[in-house]
Amino acid sequence: MYVDHAFSISDEDIMMGTSYTVNNKPPIKEIALAVSLLVCGVLGIVIGSLMAYNHVGGDTAHGIFFAVLGFILFIPGFYYTRIAYYAYKGYKGFSFSNIPPV
Repeated sequence: MYVDHAFSISDEDIMMGTSYTVNNKPPIKEIALAVSLLVCGVLGIVIGSLMAYNHVGGDTAHGIFFAVLGFILFIPGFYYTRIAYYAYKGYKGFSFSNIPPV
């Protein structure tokens, strides 16, 4: 039976690698981007819903468009802001390294 070990990771590979330290300081730019996406998303949902309901700034389609755009901005903003908050509070399993660099 042939086993290709070229792409396997064993305990020896992990032990032989270079040592590294975990940098767990908060990434300011990434957190600022996440918070701004969250705020813009909430504003887009609220303003879009008001536009669609009250027919302000055009017809209902414009309001629905802004609400959907706000929802698209809200999802990653909420996700990464939540990760940053939990990492700041020190919850197990959450680290600032889980936030991708900008």
